[in-house]
Amino acid sequence: IEVRGLTFTYPGAEAPSLADVSFTVPAGQTVAIVGRTASGKSTVLSLLPRLFDPPPGTVFLDGHDVRTLALPWLRAQIASVPQEPFLFSETLAANIAYGVEHAEADAIARAAGVAHLATDVAGFPDGFATRVGERGITLSGGQKQRTAIARALLRDAPVLLLDDCLSNVDTHTEEAILGELRGEMRRRTTLIVSHRVSTVRDADLILVLEHGEVVERGRHDELIALGGHYAALSRAQQLEEEIAAS
Repeated sequence: IEVRGLTFTYPGAEAPSLADVSFTVPAGQTVAIVGRTASGKSTVLSLLPRLFDPPPGTVFLDGHDVRTLALPWLRAQIASVPQEPFLFSETLAANIAYGVEHAEADAIARAAGVAHLATDVAGFPDGFATRVGERGITLSGGQKQRTAIARALLRDAPVLLLDDCLSNVDTHTEEAILGELRGEMRRRTTLIVSHRVSTVRDADLILVLEHGEVVERGRHDELIALGGHYAALSRAQQLEEEIAAS
């Protein structure tokens, strides 16, 4: 994935959401994007699958401008987990297998295991055959997010987009899921957005966005040593965790 000098303004908006953003994600690596609310993090992820069209010559996949690629083919290369996943009034298995033809039961169970949903499924009255309400109303926020993660993993696409998809799980569960996900992410090119430092600390590159601009970039230890925005975010979250623990 390559982003070159990307400036993007939503239709009808006066100010750009992204300003001159550039970065590269080599195949098989993970780039994380952090920043405050409305800093432009999710906008970056929405432009790769062309939920909105980026300006020509700014977003590339395998060297090809995404605007020149057939939309069905482009989106088939991408598995995405949004902040607010949409679940259907169907069985849990059908929700995980959405978008995958002839999904095997073992493959569904494996994806659920990686997403740390297996224990929850074991407690459901009908296991994977349990029917969830429209928009997943019968599931907790964390269970919905983990179902969406399992859905994305089952698609086995070469590009994985994770948009703050662990925000509704506790830090212990988050660490367990990330431990499983790291193995999966090594087989994919991954963009991950999060407001938690703990989620992104192992990324190959971390970008810090502020008002749509990249203000810092580097690995976790480098950014902590820099003592800037990222370090301040890390200190604030550590303090929050200590207060919660006490």
